[in-house]
Amino acid sequence: MDLAIFKIIHSLAGQSALLDNIGIFFANYFTYLIVAAGIFFVLKRKDNREKTFVFIWTALTMIVSRGLFTEIIRFLYVRQRPFEVLGFTPLFDKFETAFPSGHAAFLFALAFSVFYFNRKWGWWLLGVSLLNGLARVFVGIHWPGDILGGIIVAFIAFLIVKYLIKNYRPKEKT
Repeated sequence: MDLAIFKIIHSLAGQSALLDNIGIFFANYFTYLIVAAGIFFVLKRKDNREKTFVFIWTALTMIVSRGLFTEIIRFLYVRQRPFEVLGFTPLFDKFETAFPSGHAAFLFALAFSVFYFNRKWGWWLLGVSLLNGLARVFVGIHWPGDILGGIIVAFIAFLIVKYLIKNYRPKEKT
């Protein structure tokens, strides 16, 4: 199933230079805009204690997801990238193991954290994080299962951080 979904999405690559460049933008560079949106979300908090708490929550979730869980899984399970298995040239190069997607683990950790504090912002970040994941399949550097794995890793990291620090949230000023 992973291969079938990959072939459907990746079959669009190489059809148009414009589409390829859009795919590269969303797979690689759009990440910076998503992170900037997350930073803006944190900075727009009015109360400094709440701002600090949201920042710590989000940073911890991203660190646990991408920096800890993703690296442990990659150490224990090596999965080749699609271009290595299928023998084609991706639209840009990646050299480390594919599973789980580090970008998905990082961006979805950000999105789940923001969603916890603000559903409207959270839905937007979940959507653009998914767009990034689809673009990474399009350009040929991830399997759909790698993206799904990153989403699951991010959600588990989010739940762990929630369990550990939710009771430390600053109280509303009266």
